[in-house]
Amino acid sequence: MAEPIAVTAFALDAMSGWPARVYRVIGHPVGGFARVISACETRWNRPARPEARRRLLGLVTLGLLIALSGGTALIVERVIYGVAGPWAWLLVAIAAWPALALRSLLDHYAPILSALSRGDLPAARRAVGMIVGRDTDALDEQAVCRAAIESLSESFCDGVIAPLFWLLVLGLPGIWAYKAINTADSMIGHPEEPLRAFGWASARCDDLANWLPARLSGALICLAGGGGWRVLRRDHAKHASPNAGWPEAAMAGALGIRLAGPLHYDGVLTAKPFIGEGGEPDLGTMRKARAVFIRACLLASLSAGGVEWLL
Repeated sequence: MAEPIAVTAFALDAMSGWPARVYRVIGHPVGGFARVISACETRWNRPARPEARRRLLGLVTLGLLIALSGGTALIVERVIYGVAGPWAWLLVAIAAWPALALRSLLDHYAPILSALSRGDLPAARRAVGMIVGRDTDALDEQAVCRAAIESLSESFCDGVIAPLFWLLVLGLPGIWAYKAINTADSMIGHPEEPLRAFGWASARCDDLANWLPARLSGALICLAGGGGWRVLRRDHAKHASPNAGWPEAAMAGALGIRLAGPLHYDGVLTAKPFIGEGGEPDLGTMRKARAVFIRACLLASLSAGGVEWLL
């Protein structure tokens, strides 16, 4: 009988996310990754060091992180299969559960919707500022909606599809090694100094780890949204990231709206091309985006179950 590990982990996350009570008691594994990354960056990424050396030390940091996350997960997986008998698959699913973020993404999206629904634009700006890096203090309602939809669609890849993909491919070590790589990219994988050299390896590894999941994400969003293929093919490369443009272009096409465009970061206007075509997003579009996201997640779960059954 097939072991529904991925489907069970997905269901656990969809039902409850990572419970706040559990977080208060034991935290979250990503917090451990963040502490390792921060300690290495503080110790090794010193401006006085040559760029080549900082690149090498960044690579060492990434290797250490992958070894710790993947190695620990491998030990846990082997111990579970060694002692848990026929219930081992359920324990592995529970161990994989915190690496998924479906519920977390929806929980961060909901306050933006709620604030806009009651006409509280300042609260909506604050809520969207929790999930995007751009300046949000002066965003109008359409710009808040655009930022929220972009974040939801991009995070569909690294919060849902990529973890599921690596769980199916490499088991528990795969999903946690991916999570460590993704955390490193978010913390140090920046193109600006002082992190450009030190975080180079993490950024490139994250690009590689997300390459196929990003394209699967775009396809699933188009399927869930009943269209968007033309915009996906045409506009995915307009994003600065080699991967983030796929789910974002798919969502823009499925909803018939424009995303991206010029943005302010730290008070500086950054010229970015628009992705998609049509009107500006509004509250109704945000609700449609959430529905497309949920349907795409259901398709992903069904697909993961099919893969597990075949294997």
